[in-house]
Amino acid sequence: MAETNYVTQDTFEKMKRDLQDLKTIDRPAASKAIAEAREKGDLKENAEYDAAKEAQGMLEARIKYLEGVIATARILDESTIDTSRVSILTTVKVTNLATKKTATYQIVSENEADLKEGKISVTSPIGSGLLGKLAGEVAEVKAPAGILKFKVEEISL
Repeated sequence: MAETNYVTQDTFEKMKRDLQDLKTIDRPAASKAIAEAREKGDLKENAEYDAAKEAQGMLEARIKYLEGVIATARILDESTIDTSRVSILTTVKVTNLATKKTATYQIVSENEADLKEGKISVTSPIGSGLLGKLAGEVAEVKAPAGILKFKVEEISL
């Protein structure tokens, strides 16, 4: 994982807390579950043991992923963000030129994306299509449904 992961200070702190919880709470619990399942007899026919081992593997993968993201994280400071162009952490109001509907999105890192909260990833088709645009410009976004055109109405923090 060599790419830089842009995150806010809040997200960075949350990831560090999550990692700490995984290591200090979930990892010992997974080990205990494996030990308890092992005590129940023949491991070849012990579905509980297999499930506990699989859960431990997924837990270790999550720990490794978070360690990688934290190691390559770059914390963004909102006070240094230029709002003349669409960039990461800016909030952009756009109008879909085909439907005439407006929407407001905040451009965030992949780790912070949550469409329900109006946060779209900088690497998503719409997010990457809007990057660098000025207010008044039209972004052509290549999406699975075809080319979508969005007019940038307003850019803010």
